[in-house]
Amino acid sequence: MDTTILLATLFVLAALVLFPHVVRRARFVSLVNRIPGPASYPLVGSVLPLLLAPRNKQSSVLLERVRQYQPIMRTWVGPVALIYLTRPEHIEIIMNSSKHLHKSYVHKLMEPWLGTGLVTSNGEKWQSRRKMITPSFHIKILDSFVDVFSQNSEVLVRMLQKEVGSHGFDMYPYITLCALDILCETAMGTPVHVQEGANSAYVTAVHDMLELILRRTFRPWLQFDSIYKLTRESKRHAECLNILHSFTNKKRRVAFLDMLLEASEGDEKLTDEEIREEVDTFMVAGHDTTSAAICWALFLLGQHPDVQDKAYEELEGIFEGSDRPPTFKDLNEMKYLEKVIKESLRLYPSVPVVSRSLKEDIEIGGYTIPAGCTLAVHVYMNHRNPDQFPNPEKFDPDNFLPERVAKRHPYAYIPFSAGPRNCIGQKFAMLEMKTVLSSTLRHYRLRSIDRNEDINIIMGAVMRPEKGIRLNITPRKKGSKKM
Repeated sequence: MDTTILLATLFVLAALVLFPHVVRRARFVSLVNRIPGPASYPLVGSVLPLLLAPRNKQSSVLLERVRQYQPIMRTWVGPVALIYLTRPEHIEIIMNSSKHLHKSYVHKLMEPWLGTGLVTSNGEKWQSRRKMITPSFHIKILDSFVDVFSQNSEVLVRMLQKEVGSHGFDMYPYITLCALDILCETAMGTPVHVQEGANSAYVTAVHDMLELILRRTFRPWLQFDSIYKLTRESKRHAECLNILHSFTNKKRRVAFLDMLLEASEGDEKLTDEEIREEVDTFMVAGHDTTSAAICWALFLLGQHPDVQDKAYEELEGIFEGSDRPPTFKDLNEMKYLEKVIKESLRLYPSVPVVSRSLKEDIEIGGYTIPAGCTLAVHVYMNHRNPDQFPNPEKFDPDNFLPERVAKRHPYAYIPFSAGPRNCIGQKFAMLEMKTVLSSTLRHYRLRSIDRNEDINIIMGAVMRPEKGIRLNITPRKKGSKKM
């Protein structure tokens, strides 16, 4: 009898403890499932078609889903609810808020690499770190980086000479190495010469690490560390981590690294580990993203000779036939090239999806989205809203004429994210892109070998072309825009 009473008491207590959780979960699932989205299955949620698709088809499968259910789509990654947003008025609600600043569970998977730096941290730590680091991107400091941009762009131009006369080549590796040389020198103050064959292991490790994180994101069972450690992928993860941290642990106290050492808020100073976190963050946030942006711009310039000619004419007007490197003032005068870059980032945003973890319920588009959801801002689809960009698939730098910009929703174009957690390095990136693109255009005329329909897009942490960017280049004749 006593045993029966004890068991009954334990059952009641367990029910009292679990009941609120069951009720909350039932409400959560009910609210999420009111949002349109694909079918869901036990354990895997809605990601089964993605898991079954070949890696090079996964982006198109997801994109087709988002198109089908837009402007708001619900999907499940195991027990995690993922809500995609594709309209600027919906995106503004989340991005313009000071309440919804928490990065998603995906960023948790990046912590072994980036620690809790500016990209992955939340709350007071993020606010303090952002305030501390912002002065490092002051305009006077950016001006001092222009020489580094120019010198490494000159190396790129020299390296490309071997491709003159070829039937075509992949530009992507050249740009990737140039961007890495720029990032390393600005971050750590010492040239590493990856364009000339050194430190190539770092490039491979970055790409592999981003791919490993992406694979883990859509496989719910791999998000448990105890399971992940049993996989072969975990071994490669550890190898990449060792390469990446060894590379950025160099004690070169100059440039961006020096600025971080000087950065403080009150009496607070960054520790060596915190500095490494921010240098790692600076490297990954500024390397692959900028490489992709430059490559997509070159691809579009090579497709549109009229736009390329107009950009070259602007450069001729600035440099007047001189071979001198650009100054900070020159870069600011490249107004048309800036429109080209912006339009390229509209069509091919380097970061195609930006995510947030919801800490409280929010109303969007007539739906109550409950706390606990992950909101995924689909930048790629947002940039293709026809009411914001008529003929959205057309490459048209005039989309960024001031009068057109003024008529658009302020969140219709967000290649560097938006709101309080926008990209802190966007001015740095724009100056770097202008320098590399202008140097390339001043020396070579470009022709893209592939058409838009030939390019298979891979949407990971960074959006890139599956098989690179194939170009044909011809040396420029001074004083002539056409060859």
